[in-house]
Amino acid sequence: MLHTVTKSPFERNALESCLRLAKKGSAILLYEDGVYAAMKGTSVAAAVEAAAKDFTLYVLAPDLKARGIGEDRLIGGVTAVDYGGFVDLVAEKGPVNAWL
Repeated sequence: MLHTVTKSPFERNALESCLRLAKKGSAILLYEDGVYAAMKGTSVAAAVEAAAKDFTLYVLAPDLKARGIGEDRLIGGVTAVDYGGFVDLVAEKGPVNAWL
C-alpha cells in the first residue's frame, strides 16, 4: 500500500497517525507541505529516521524545490522522486491511503 501525507507535521498529526497505523513494509510518500517532515534537524526527524526501518519513504522532489529545500537536507533513507516516480509508486504499490 502507498500512504501519502500532504500536511506539515508541525501543523497537523497526519504523519504521526500514518506512522502509527500503517502496516510495516508499506511505502509513504510525502508531498505538498508533508515534505517538511523529511528534513534533517527538525523535531520530527528522529521519528522519520526510525520509520525508515519499517517503511520505504519517498518525497516529491518538485515540492521540495518549490519550498526551497535542497535534497542535501533530507534525512537518510528518504528517496526523492519526480512526478513520473509518483505515478510509478501509485501503480506499483496498489491502493493509496491519503492522510489528511
